[in-house]
Amino acid sequence: MPIRIPGNLPAQNVLNKENIFVMDTQRAAQQDIRPMEVGILNLMPNKLETEEQFLRLLSNTPLQVNIDLIRIDNQAPKNTPAAHMDNFYVEFDAISHKQYDGLIVTGAPLAHLAYSDVKYWDKMTIIMDWARRNVQSTLFSCWAAHAAIFHYFGINRRIREQKLSGVYRHFVQSDHEELLRGFDHTFDAPQSRYGEISIEDYNSVPELNVLASSKEGGAYIVASEDKRLVFVTGHPEYDQDSIKQEYQRDLLTNSDVRIPVNYFTDDDPTKEPILSWRAHGSLLFTNWLNYYVYQNTPYDLAKLSEK
Repeated sequence: MPIRIPGNLPAQNVLNKENIFVMDTQRAAQQDIRPMEVGILNLMPNKLETEEQFLRLLSNTPLQVNIDLIRIDNQAPKNTPAAHMDNFYVEFDAISHKQYDGLIVTGAPLAHLAYSDVKYWDKMTIIMDWARRNVQSTLFSCWAAHAAIFHYFGINRRIREQKLSGVYRHFVQSDHEELLRGFDHTFDAPQSRYGEISIEDYNSVPELNVLASSKEGGAYIVASEDKRLVFVTGHPEYDQDSIKQEYQRDLLTNSDVRIPVNYFTDDDPTKEPILSWRAHGSLLFTNWLNYYVYQNTPYDLAKLSEK
C-alpha cells in the first residue's frame, strides 16, 4: 500500500523513480479504508532531502499512511525555498487539535547549544507534551532523541570531544523485541553526532529499554515499555552520500576533522561511500509502523486521550 503525500511534492518524483508507491491526496480520498495518520516534524535545514529520506523508510508497509509535513514555526529555513514550505508544510499550531497514529521528530544541527538556548525550545516542549496526549507512538531522531530524554526524564547529554561520525556495527540487545523483529544480531547504522547519553543513564529509568547499541556510540535504539516513545540516536534514514556531505562541510571550518569510520571504500575519502544500512533502516520503520503504531492505536483517534 502507498504513502499519501501532498500533490506535486518534489519527493514524489524521486520515490516514483525508485518504484516506491506513493499517491496524492485526491487519489487517496477514493480509498475506503482507515489509513494511518503520521506527522513528520522536520527540524533539518534541508527539508527536501530529509523528506525523501523519511518517506522512503515509511513506504515499505502494507498499510496506507497519510503524511503531514509539519514545521515548528513560520521562520524561513536557510536551505529550503519559502514557496516549498508554504505549499507543503503546516505549522504545528494549525494541527495541534489533531490526533496522530505516529509522529516522527527529526534531528537538528544544534549539537553545541544548550536546550534552553535553542530559539524554539519552548515550542518543542509544548509539542513533546502534546505528543504524549495526542500521538500513539512518537519516534525521535538524533538531536530530538536526546532533547526528548531531557524533557521527559531530566537526563542531559554530554558533548563528545570528537564527533561520532561514520557507520558502526550495532548489536541487538533483545532477540524477541518487536521493534527489531527480523534484525540480524549485528547490523550497520550511520551515526553523526556530538551528543551522548550513557547506557547506564537510560537504564536508570525503569520504563525505558535499550534495544540496540554499539561499542563506540552506546545506545542506538531506546523505547519505552508502553511503545509510545522511541529514541533513535543515529540516522537510518541517511542516503549513501549524506555523511560525505557533512564531512566535506566540516572540513571547511576544521581541517583536523576525522575521516568517518567504516564509511568510505578503503577508508579513503576520495572513493565511494559504502551503503550498508538501508535494509535494517527500512525494517526498523516498518516494524515501528506495524507493532508500535498499527497494532496499538485506537480506530477512533479521538480515544487517544483516554489512553
